[in-house]
Parts: sequence; structure tokens; C-alpha cells
Amino acid sequence: MKLYIKNMVSLRCKMLVKAELKRIGVDYVTLDLGMVEILGSFDKEKQKQLGNNLLKSGLELLDDKKSILIEKIKNVIIEMIHYTDEIPKINYSGYISEKLNYDYTYLSNTFSEVTGITLQHYIINHKIERVKELLLYNELNLSEIAYNLHYSSASHLSNQFKKVTGLTPSFYRKLRIKRMNNLENL
Repeated sequence: MKLYIKNMVSLRCKMLVKAELKRIGVDYVTLDLGMVEILGSFDKEKQKQLGNNLLKSGLELLDDKKSILIEKIKNVIIEMIHYTDEIPKINYSGYISEKLNYDYTYLSNTFSEVTGITLQHYIINHKIERVKELLLYNELNLSEIAYNLHYSSASHLSNQFKKVTGLTPSFYRKLRIKRMNNLENL
């Protein structure tokens, strides 16, 4: 049996779910971004208990098909942008469609209907968050970041970054470095 959990995207969340499963005596086969596969039977009472306890930690056990699909879409995007270093050989829409075995138009329309934002906007927001992280690490220049995140050029990345954040990437990097230095001097 597979269970889908909303917002389980970090190691901390995985650890919370593992601890809760152990606490209520439920064995599992896999525990991945947003999904846990239960070993053996899982009665309604334990499912309700798990759901209630996860909710206290800000996690939600999903049971309707659209919510599960949206969570799967989000997890593919987060994994693709934040946790994968290899560049997909196809574009994002093809990658998402291939990973989930659904037509991209269906995925996109369902995502927009349920979340109120377009799938493309969600991808852009996560790409910009990843750019912020990479700017802070200060290991890559803007051209390398643009290449790693599939931007056509550093200027395209800069324009999109400014449109979303209101700041240029270089100003953002300087601002963050200045703030970190100020914190160190306290």
C-alpha cells in the first residue's frame, strides 16, 4: 500500500515520518519524497492515527487523487531542480510527463486548477530559489548557474531573477554576503 504525504520534501520531514511509523508499529518498504510504501496491512485506525500525528508536524496524509497527483508533480519538480545535478536530456515538460506517465497538458491543467498557479510559474519559482542557493554558495558564476538550470543564457537568468525578486543576481549575492558578515560581527 502506498501513502502520499504533502510537504514531505526534506530530510527532516522524512525523519519525522520514519519516527512516527516506528512509534505506531508500521513497517515500510520505501520512504521517498512525498511517498511511503507500507509493508503488509495497514488498518484504518493506524492510518487515522498516522494522519493526525503527521498533521501536528505540518505534514498531511493525502487521500484524494488530484491532491496526490499535485504532490507527485511538486516532488518531481523539487527533485529535478534541487536534488539532481544531471541535466535532463529533454525539456521540463517532457521530463515531468515521462516521470509521471501523464500527458503534460493534463498535468498542467490539473495543477493550475488545484493550486491556482501555472505549472510553469511553479517551476520558475523553484528555479529562482535554487539560483539564490547557488549564489550564496559562491562556487559558480552566473553563466554556470544558468547552464545548470537550463537557462538559454546568463542574461535570461538575470532578467527572470530580477522579475521574480526585484533584484539582480549580483546585487542579491552582495546583499546576502553583507548580511552574513554583519551577523558574524555581532
